[in-house]
Amino acid sequence: MSFLFLGFFTGLSLILALGAQNIFVMEQGLKKQYIFLVCLICSISDLILIFIGIFLFEYFRNLFTSNIELIFNISLFIFLIYFIFTKLRFKYSDLNINLDKKEISFKSVFVKTLGFTYLNPHVYSDTVFFLGNFSKNFLISQKYLFGIGASIASFLFFFSLGYLFKFSSKYLKSIKVWKTINLFIIVFMGALSIFVLNDILNFI
Repeated sequence: MSFLFLGFFTGLSLILALGAQNIFVMEQGLKKQYIFLVCLICSISDLILIFIGIFLFEYFRNLFTSNIELIFNISLFIFLIYFIFTKLRFKYSDLNINLDKKEISFKSVFVKTLGFTYLNPHVYSDTVFFLGNFSKNFLISQKYLFGIGASIASFLFFFSLGYLFKFSSKYLKSIKVWKTINLFIIVFMGALSIFVLNDILNFI
């Protein structure tokens, strides 16, 4: 069960960010337009990409030599440090939400949501590479629990984001709220980076 919670909090830390996809979900919540559709597409897409990442690394695990695994661990550590660095340097003044409530079609929202999801390079580095790489040495049952936990985090996050912005926008647009969220992410990812660094030191 601990791997379920590890997957949940790791997945949550990766998607709790003010990126283009999340801002689009926030905008649809504020506009009250196709919220369920947008949240569902984002959540299912995350689930698919999470398990692609996990089982992609499982497939190639037998090809890993100790040197290759060390390289992957170092790249994972660098990714974590960069991720934390971007959180520390985030400019909250860049939080720009479009409140133009012009009519938009089902097809347009569908295509836009897919675009914000699959044309976003961060979704592949965060979801596929990071979660897959981080779980590469887990047992197969642990990988399932880890992936399910991360997927639950995505469903919970996107639906909460969309519908909370529909009903509580004045609170969630507060810079103080997002600073608190970023602090949680920095602390959690800092703890994970120490765990990965310890693995690297054990190789050397």
